[in-house]
Amino acid sequence: MTLTYLDHAASTPMRPEAIDAMMPFLAGTYANPSGSHRFAREARKAVDESRDVVASVLGCRPNEVVFTGCGTESDNMAITGALARTPGVAVCAADEHHAVLEVVEHHGGLVVGVDGVGRVDLDLLAQVLQDAVDAGRHVAVVSVMTVNNEVGSINDIAQVARIVRRFAPGALVHTDAVQAPSWIDLRDVTPHVDLLALSGHKFGGPKGVGVLVERGGPRIDPLIIGGGQERERRSGTHNVAGIVAMATALRLTDEERTTEIPRIAALRDALVDGLLDGLDDVVETVPRADKVAGSAHVCIAGVESESLLFLLDEAEVCASAASACASGAMEPSHVLAAMGVDRSVAMGALRLSLGHASTEADVDRGIDAVAGAVTRLRR
Repeated sequence: MTLTYLDHAASTPMRPEAIDAMMPFLAGTYANPSGSHRFAREARKAVDESRDVVASVLGCRPNEVVFTGCGTESDNMAITGALARTPGVAVCAADEHHAVLEVVEHHGGLVVGVDGVGRVDLDLLAQVLQDAVDAGRHVAVVSVMTVNNEVGSINDIAQVARIVRRFAPGALVHTDAVQAPSWIDLRDVTPHVDLLALSGHKFGGPKGVGVLVERGGPRIDPLIIGGGQERERRSGTHNVAGIVAMATALRLTDEERTTEIPRIAALRDALVDGLLDGLDDVVETVPRADKVAGSAHVCIAGVESESLLFLLDEAEVCASAASACASGAMEPSHVLAAMGVDRSVAMGALRLSLGHASTEADVDRGIDAVAGAVTRLRR
């Protein structure tokens, strides 16, 4: 049986070019880039050249790029580091990734509601910020994701930034852009924010490497200290191979975006249309005009996500759901709950996501497998 991978939002297959780029730094140029000898300087040069590539794609200066271990670290660093530098309150949207939401809640921050497609409610954001300021609370950082990781909806980060500058001008603006590089030119996003997070494995790079863009010089305190790397913003020996591979994948993603988006959108449309045509009581969670091309999120009546995923796994179809099993009870995703999706509908959530490696064969097999699994469960 052929593996059908429809879980690109969780992790993408590594691009062959990224694998090729990292191999010399695993097998040959293995010196520590913080060293002083010639061998170390070769590794350092590779890190610096990768930093230039990342900065070019993101539309920032190379010295604003901080290499981290993952997107979660970048998000944590942005919010916790902002609060450490300037104590106050953190604010985020209700459907953020847990790497943002749980950090804001941990620090006693404020959570702003979203609309029915998963975009932050801009009027409510303005009101929350105004209320905080009126109460004498300093807003230190506001975090709104560029693309939602579950349903694919897109926030207008420029408009978010304008609201923050108006109502809480002393706050830093952070965006979790982990899901964005394949679908959005981040040169249109970066100028509007102070902090931006990426993760290498979401666009064909390796796991274990991420980026935090910190625009305009040091704005936050570091989470990790003790080595002085990354201009003392993130200590720890560089993952040279991972950094080189991530930069390669990001460059290719940027170069191919304009041709890949229509190709993948067509695949996504065929996938969702196939499910809507072949099954009763299937709801497309977010209109296609409001989300990225690779997102195919649906809710299917008469089934529960856990059982559906079990059968799909048996059929060698890789997918995920917007539900999590906690304490033996299935609960709807916090994203769908924030969007106001009825609990009974959310229990049948299925996230199918496509990317650079997706094919028509994946779509055909995916439709057949989901239809077969749902029919079996409904019986």
